[in-house]
Amino acid sequence: MKFAICNEGFESRPWPDVCDFVASLGYHGIEIAPFIFADSADQISQQQRRDIRRTAEQRGLQLIGLHWLLVKPPGLHITHPDPATRKRTADYFTTLTQLCSDLGGHILVIGSPNQRSLQPGVTPEQALTNAIEVFRPSLDLAAKNNVTLAIEPLRPAQTDFITTAAQGLDLVRRINHPNFQLHLDVIAMSSEPKPIPDVIRQGAPHLAHFHVNDPSMQGPGMGDLNYQPIIAALREVGYLAPTKSGWLSVEAFDFKPGIERIARESIEYLRRITAAST
Repeated sequence: MKFAICNEGFESRPWPDVCDFVASLGYHGIEIAPFIFADSADQISQQQRRDIRRTAEQRGLQLIGLHWLLVKPPGLHITHPDPATRKRTADYFTTLTQLCSDLGGHILVIGSPNQRSLQPGVTPEQALTNAIEVFRPSLDLAAKNNVTLAIEPLRPAQTDFITTAAQGLDLVRRINHPNFQLHLDVIAMSSEPKPIPDVIRQGAPHLAHFHVNDPSMQGPGMGDLNYQPIIAALREVGYLAPTKSGWLSVEAFDFKPGIERIARESIEYLRRITAAST
């Protein structure tokens, strides 16, 4: 079982301290929000990339990939009607793909709700066309570096573009490239009308990565959601099979309890629930 945690909850704390703490809890990986390190991915120098990766690996941690991709720099948008904006965004995905590879990662989680929601006058079908135009240019580089771009369905309260696993799968099938797949997030799935295990089964053929959290916006086990059916479904579809062992990556949004408590209680719960589900 491979457990990871996203780094944005630690904000600007010294990177070695973050890695020391995460490793001490028994996590195996960290997922990176690039804006924590720089306002733009291309501002992270090659030496910084080597240092970030080496610091994690010296503590037995893998940098598994990137998320919150388009928070910075400003002016990027996946479905925007302006061709120049889409071109800048496409170019930035190429930059992110290279950064992910340099850090030793394998996944780009495409969330960023504000940078994908429909602009005035853009229909859902046109938004899909625009998004495909943005994603395709980076896919050859992604294939070369074993990086997967994974679209993340988000709650309707966050965005109006790709709010269900079915819509995410539609985009995956339209792009039709092995390095463009689906990411699923527990909070987002909790907004769907069907049970979360059924959403997992639906997305299974293209499931590349998985975020664990709770509808309370905190970590897994810190709310009322029972994870036993979720873990059982992930085992059933092969995501947690011994030969694949996909990542369970903790992404919280409400940090009022403190990131230390969230990190600790999340991995303790995940260990218990995965052991109980064997």
